[in-house]
Amino acid sequence: MALSGKLIGHVDVSKKGEICHLFTSNPYEIVSISPDKVQGCDLIDGDRGDVGSVICWHYTHEGKKKISKQIIEAADQENHMTVFKVIGGDLVDELYKTFTIILNVDKKGDKVVSTWTFEFEKPDTSVPYPTSLMDYLCDLVKDLDIHSTTK
Repeated sequence: MALSGKLIGHVDVSKKGEICHLFTSNPYEIVSISPDKVQGCDLIDGDRGDVGSVICWHYTHEGKKKISKQIIEAADQENHMTVFKVIGGDLVDELYKTFTIILNVDKKGDKVVSTWTFEFEKPDTSVPYPTSLMDYLCDLVKDLDIHSTTK
């Protein structure tokens, strides 16, 4: 029996739209800003940032080179929200039955907050919650935000 899960992480950022835009339209900038974490993002099919386009991230997590092939299921540039469904790579080939990543950047009171949401299905209880991946993506957003405020 599969086990559904959801994990949410928040990071305060300085600019509302820039983080989401980097992940959808300019991922090559992420590679130049944080090459120790992200080594590439190939466009496999479609137009970069468009719903239905397929991308493949090359990244290092927990000291290991990994890939994540994703389809952009939803993209709302006005509301700074993107939904990535993982369709290949380490997460779904080795660990989870399904894995969806949602990035949303929104104003909360007087702060701007980047929110990552993972929705996933574990095949059984031996598969861990993706907390280290959440920490990784929150740290990556912090790197990107620091870069955007110093350029």
